[in-house]
Amino acid sequence: MQNYPISKSRMASLVSHPDEVKVVSRRFGQGATDIDRYLELDGYRAVQKALGMEADAIINEVKNSGLRGRGGAGFSTGMKWSFVPKQSAKPKYVLCNGDESEPGTCKDRLIFEHDPHSVIEGVMIGGLAVGARSGYIYIRGEYRYLSIIMQKAIRDAYTKGFLGKNIFGSGRDFDVYWHGGAGAYEVGEESALMESLEGKRGIPRIRPPFPAVVGLWGGPTVINNAETLASVPPIILGGAEWFAKLGPPKNGGTRLFCLSGNVAKPGVYELPMGYNLKKMIYEVGGGIPNGRQLKAVVPGGASCPCLTADEVDVNMDFDSVAKAGSMLGSGGVVVIDDAQCIVKFALRTMKFYQHESCGWCIPCREGTDWLKKTLVRFHAGGGVKKDIDNMQYLSENMLGRTFCPLGDAAAMPTIAFVKKFRKEFEDHLEGRPCPFELEGAREQMPVMAH
Repeated sequence: MQNYPISKSRMASLVSHPDEVKVVSRRFGQGATDIDRYLELDGYRAVQKALGMEADAIINEVKNSGLRGRGGAGFSTGMKWSFVPKQSAKPKYVLCNGDESEPGTCKDRLIFEHDPHSVIEGVMIGGLAVGARSGYIYIRGEYRYLSIIMQKAIRDAYTKGFLGKNIFGSGRDFDVYWHGGAGAYEVGEESALMESLEGKRGIPRIRPPFPAVVGLWGGPTVINNAETLASVPPIILGGAEWFAKLGPPKNGGTRLFCLSGNVAKPGVYELPMGYNLKKMIYEVGGGIPNGRQLKAVVPGGASCPCLTADEVDVNMDFDSVAKAGSMLGSGGVVVIDDAQCIVKFALRTMKFYQHESCGWCIPCREGTDWLKKTLVRFHAGGGVKKDIDNMQYLSENMLGRTFCPLGDAAAMPTIAFVKKFRKEFEDHLEGRPCPFELEGAREQMPVMAH
């Protein structure tokens, strides 16, 4: 298979800001897709160091670093690894979740595009930590050109002897495989991802048992997001204390924030955990263009409850954003200005989740469909007042009643839209069409990075 070259236009699209702290993105634009160049930039040094460490020492280093899952859940990575039993009759596995499908999120794309070997190295270190001898890198189906880059990176690592038998002359074996998705948002859920890898339909499993005990093909399995795994080699090389100090307590390191929507300088910026959201919008992102005012922000991808303009003075770490009533999620920051209709934004959000529901759970399958149909009618001016309370009531009853978090992902933003912008919903009543479109405001909604 041919190598897919990185185009000059995509190279030029890399943005930067003085406040950035380049850890995961330090090799972006440096030609690190080439394995020899990656080696010049300290590539595969971390895994060689990890080969000389005890498994518990690796886990403790990652645990003490404060690294938390960058895919959305924000669970301690080292803690997650420690749940894998030391002894197992079945093989253990490390899975990289690269099925980046959350609207507003596009940071894993850059890692696969510019630094694929860092993901391979992170998978290998995770394998050494939990006693696995093989790992899988699962990439979103629409990321076809990135899959080509990753496949070449894996082949090059085998050619160098870094993968396969007796890696780095250590006497240990480790294999890494690539797997492409088929365009389903649902397989971003870890148990649905395992189902897909096993050749089945990508629907979630009932838990317990949890993947750390019974995972891929029944073996103990650890699953981490691509950015999480790409953060592991720097931790092993730089040390847990260094990484932890980059962010606030219990939120170590940096984060690739995907800044999009109605902002002057959209892009993916690597900023310290705990960076202030208001500063991110107005200084890093250059503020709201065209003289408009800020209305709302989605802080962590489409599934996260929005924050109003009065709530954006918050630090972007898992605990602070949770305290503010939302989630840091996958780091997709979508800025919404005052020319946009929240009802229409809610409709677009629900159309996505209704389309992507696997249909297994009744609350999710029927709830997302009902909410979408209501919002279509509501935005067109056919809504009645009781619809507003019904949307909130239905969303609240979807929460926690599905096999996976997709139902919650649809419900939580809807609840926030209705509670925080109720007047805007009321303005669509009595047969009135969207007031924002009547006023001649832009019909184009904020474009979520995706």
